Amino acid sequence: MSRWFCLLIILLGCNYTCSAESLAGTQPLDWEGDIASRLIDSADAFLLKKIEETIATHELDQLDRSELARILGVVDERVAKIPSLEVLGKIAEGDDFVVYEIRWQAFGDVYGEGLWLAPPNAKESMIVLPDADQTPEEIAGFDDKLSMDYQTAREYAADGFNVFVPVLINRDLGPHRISNREYLYRPAFELGRHLIGYEIQKILALVDRLGSKLVGIHGHGEGGMLALFAAAIDERIPKITVSGYSGPDADLWQEPAERNVFGLLKQFDLGSLKKMIAPRDLKILAHPPGPKVLIEQKKSRGKPGRLLSSGHAEGNSDKQLEPLKILKVVDQKARHARQMHELDRHNQQLLVESPYVRRKFMAKLNTTSPLAFRETQKFYRNYFSEKVIGRFYDKLLEPNPRTRRIEINDKVKAYEVVLDVFKDASFFAYGILILPNDLKPGESRPCVVCQHGLEGRPQSTIGEKDEHYYGAFATKLAERGFITFAPQNLYIFEDRFRTLQFKANSIGRTLFSLMVPQHQQITDWLGGLDFVDAERIGFYGLSYGGKSAMRITPLVDNYCLSICSADFNDWVWKNASTRSPYSYSNKAEYEIFEFDLGSTFNYSEMAALIAPRPFMVERGHFDGVAPDERVALEFAKVRHLYSAKLGLGERAEIEWFVGPHKINGKGTFKFLDRWLKR
Repeated sequence: MSRWFCLLIILLGCNYTCSAESLAGTQPLDWEGDIASRLIDSADAFLLKKIEETIATHELDQLDRSELARILGVVDERVAKIPSLEVLGKIAEGDDFVVYEIRWQAFGDVYGEGLWLAPPNAKESMIVLPDADQTPEEIAGFDDKLSMDYQTAREYAADGFNVFVPVLINRDLGPHRISNREYLYRPAFELGRHLIGYEIQKILALVDRLGSKLVGIHGHGEGGMLALFAAAIDERIPKITVSGYSGPDADLWQEPAERNVFGLLKQFDLGSLKKMIAPRDLKILAHPPGPKVLIEQKKSRGKPGRLLSSGHAEGNSDKQLEPLKILKVVDQKARHARQMHELDRHNQQLLVESPYVRRKFMAKLNTTSPLAFRETQKFYRNYFSEKVIGRFYDKLLEPNPRTRRIEINDKVKAYEVVLDVFKDASFFAYGILILPNDLKPGESRPCVVCQHGLEGRPQSTIGEKDEHYYGAFATKLAERGFITFAPQNLYIFEDRFRTLQFKANSIGRTLFSLMVPQHQQITDWLGGLDFVDAERIGFYGLSYGGKSAMRITPLVDNYCLSICSADFNDWVWKNASTRSPYSYSNKAEYEIFEFDLGSTFNYSEMAALIAPRPFMVERGHFDGVAPDERVALEFAKVRHLYSAKLGLGERAEIEWFVGPHKINGKGTFKFLDRWLKR
């Protein structure tokens, strides 16, 4: 054993001693340094390679406008009866046109707002989309904030077109130190919508009204992105001009959070979008340059991100236009606040309706008999794997176990374990195996996989650190007679793991797309050990480990039961509510949002994928994850499935205890005894 590894163990606050001994039947583990850090690096390299492979293997003959609309969140019905534009008043005059303030209903109670530049006797119309940090007034030439190169709305009006300029949500930081765009994106994403989709809907509502008079759309920066996507979805847009945006590519994950579109690069990179628009006229201009945006974590609680200025500057245009006569000053802050409020309200209305949407989605689940239940459950488990979690089809390698002995106490034997998972980027699994000292030769014992939470390590579960939260539950269960295994999951090192989520999302995957095969490999290997009963392997996770209990065990059949500790709640509400103090909508955990859970799987629906296997919730009354009533409401649905519908009420339990966010280790230990020690 390297003295440097021993030094690392000391620095990590671990008390066990180093030993060269390996578990029988395995190779020695001789890795030095922080294995958890090495794991994150391997996951990162794996995802970057998968992004490249995905873009390189597009099948351009299978482009699907409806799928693009779905992932962009262009799914709400626009107003069926199209009223005329609502003109709020004349606000400016120029030599060649007048300017009106306008609004129009787009969908639900959401309106678009902006300007109409109206030359006399104009018969053809253009929609001009500014960047998110440009106002309609700026690109209409109301002041000198923007050079003439960016005053496209005014130029089209001077050329005799009716020009319609919608307001976009800006990138300013809101009161929660999250940009306005990310703040609206977060709940929308959880509910199967997207800020991009909402703004496209406002644009398409204008297209609905303009009909054959529309000759094209011109967008810059964020507006350029919207123009490109809108034209790919809707063939009624005859001509598209884009500047300041070069299309989605492999660096999508580096952009601000609100650019994150689940699975976009699986099918819809720039080449694909161009093909969807052809043979219509599409121009992508290198001038004027696009926005340069840098979101830093020290200033924002949102996702770090950047937009590099796309295109190049050619100097200001020599064209000079007469100044406009301003008749009325529009309250731009109030207008933007209305746009924010309407979209937030729409998200919250979707949240209220979401339980009914999920009930309809799950209606094919047949609970009349165990056989019928398992048969109809297959569709939902496959949907969960493909559309929600995301699946990699790489073949699992032989595990090639490498181990080394560590010392915890005189009641157990423990080993660090590394297993190969995928060939690409040498992606692997790592954890700590603990064996009771009274394990007899030839004896086969049940096993409990003990999963740490956010920023945790296997060492957290064995008593070497974070004792307050974990109570050394992996060690205590081993002392109780179980074999235990504590894996290292990927949610560690803050931004390093959080950016993995955005890399995975760009190709329709998530962090759990990597952790599911890790756990498949772990449980396959454990089940193959002589001293582990492959039919009695259970999962028990705290916090983010409880989140894992809801997402991994539905997809790993080797787990015969699941315990969710300090995490179970009304998960969709926790992510999509902008009213609740428990919500992630304004917190720093910017990776936590999962696309379209609102329409598919809240925690009770995930539990339905675990059923009929035993399932338990461990809940402290003072756990800040959620209030008791939200936990109880969601678990009542689980209890109803197990008890009322399947007649298996003894398999679903919840333990309430007076305590905080931690492992309680009382009712859950009895639950494990009952179902695993038989």
